[in-house]
Amino acid sequence: MTTPDPAFPTPEPEQPRRTWPWIVLTVVAVLVIGVVVWLVNRPTDDAPAAETPSVTDPASPSPTDDGSPTGETSTPAAEGCPAAGDGVPAGAGTHEIVDVDGDGRPDTAWLTGGADRAFGITTASGATFSAPVESASPQPASAIVQVVAAGDATAPIALVDTGREVLLFSVADCAVTPTQNAQGEQYTFDKGFTGFGTGVGCTEVDEELHLAGLDAVSDDGTSFTVSRTFVELDTDAKTATNGAEETVAQDAAADDPVVTTAQETSCGDLVAGQDGPVEPQ
Repeated sequence: MTTPDPAFPTPEPEQPRRTWPWIVLTVVAVLVIGVVVWLVNRPTDDAPAAETPSVTDPASPSPTDDGSPTGETSTPAAEGCPAAGDGVPAGAGTHEIVDVDGDGRPDTAWLTGGADRAFGITTASGATFSAPVESASPQPASAIVQVVAAGDATAPIALVDTGREVLLFSVADCAVTPTQNAQGEQYTFDKGFTGFGTGVGCTEVDEELHLAGLDAVSDDGTSFTVSRTFVELDTDAKTATNGAEETVAQDAAADDPVVTTAQETSCGDLVAGQDGPVEPQ
């Protein structure tokens, strides 16, 4: 058995270090620093909110300079008939008429005189087109132009009154085209010369003007019976056929408007000799 040397005493066991207070202090310090950082960087009411980047939807059109979005196709305004021809012939009788070529501007109808008399139109777009007035009537011609029901739509027509008869023309498709009857000849209304009618008019049906031949007949010259025959036009008014005849007035006085209208060339509120060109003398 060994006896401890009193010169070298036996060391006492080492006591464990108390480190937990430092751990607590470290945690508290971290929390304090975190709170300070949050207080410094938190947003205030006066500070502007961060902008959120915008995302462009590729399906949405972008606005253009005129305010309309790109990707949308707007319907362009009609340009009318292409400019062509020499314009209104010198000395022709002229009158402003309804728009016949769809550009929204009024056009001009004209009639020339002499052996080669012709009816024509010069549009606001600068197009001129015409057709001869083939009639043996020595009376000066007059004309009106109106838009009437044709097929399932409407079309511009011209009525050229020569005194004896009224010649029907289509003025659609940038041309003056004689409207043909069932026999392939130009459709013509009688003005009492052959006994098949006395005039031309238009009746409004469903807000559209429908062309009709009119006939005012009298046995004694004072009391008239007036009949009407609608004229069925195809698309563009280039062919015409007669509908059924119907009586519109009986025992009407000579000065009754239904009688006077049946003895003139009119369509809507337009009357030949007043609201259209007249052949120059």
